[in-house]
Amino acid sequence: MERSHTRRVAVLQGHLAPSAPCLPSIIPRPAAGATGKPLLDGQVAIITGSGQGIGEAAAFLFADNGAKLVITDLDKAKSDKVADTIKAKGGQAISVPGDVTDPAFPEHLMKQTIDAFGRLDIIVNNAGYTWDGVIHRMTDKQWDAMLLVHNTAPFRIIRAATPYMRDAAKTEIEKTGSASPRSIINISSTSGIHGNAGQINYATAKMGVVGLTKTVAKEWGMFNIRCNAIAFGWINTRLTAAKGSDNFIEVDNQKVQLGIPGRPNTPDATAHIPLRRAGSVADAAGSVLLLASPHASYVTGHCLEVTGGVGI
Repeated sequence: MERSHTRRVAVLQGHLAPSAPCLPSIIPRPAAGATGKPLLDGQVAIITGSGQGIGEAAAFLFADNGAKLVITDLDKAKSDKVADTIKAKGGQAISVPGDVTDPAFPEHLMKQTIDAFGRLDIIVNNAGYTWDGVIHRMTDKQWDAMLLVHNTAPFRIIRAATPYMRDAAKTEIEKTGSASPRSIINISSTSGIHGNAGQINYATAKMGVVGLTKTVAKEWGMFNIRCNAIAFGWINTRLTAAKGSDNFIEVDNQKVQLGIPGRPNTPDATAHIPLRRAGSVADAAGSVLLLASPHASYVTGHCLEVTGGVGI
């Protein structure tokens, strides 16, 4: 009996023990990890709203990982400063300031990108803001503004990128049988995933980002173009800071207050977050890099919630 038991244990151990020689073929390492090259070596990335906050942090992180950056922001001074900082550190970047909600801007953005770098590999649709109000006081202007900046603007930018992403990939497939990897990342919010009181316009628009993302993933996946979304929770930016007179954006010559009334950033305020802290723009930028990198080469149509654990 004891001998039989010993044999069964030996068989189980044999099944459970990994076979080291098989691991390389089962879990291939991404090319970037094998060659030592930067994760985004030579890739050209447009990041909207990259004059500050999450967009700025993502731009610096992308540059550190070998990307060539197209910086664009409504504020020309901030857009230029980020691009100049990247160049001063030995990177490559151009500044194309402008309003992403302007119907003519996407074509202008693409022309400047192609004129400067000759290609386009990554788009991060990050530009946006909040214009809060409860349902019964929400105006049509507030409603339309959120859908315009968070849905229509990314749609127009992706559509304008068609010749340089979808069509370029199609040509590569016809010539060589495969296309270079390309990626689109659209910034959503947990307000869109779960709803949020006082943000019916923003929540609706940010959920729309998810539908936009999944559709692009299905239509352009055959061209090796991945499209993902990121739903951020509490990230320390001007949108989640305490609301004050100096925290605003100007829309059609009207000052729109940003932030959250009475927003504290104390241990008690973050007690509902499993990681017990608000996220930083560096935390947010890391998740953008993750989805743009070769390490996410089989991830598309996904909405990644970056929340410090809220909602699990």
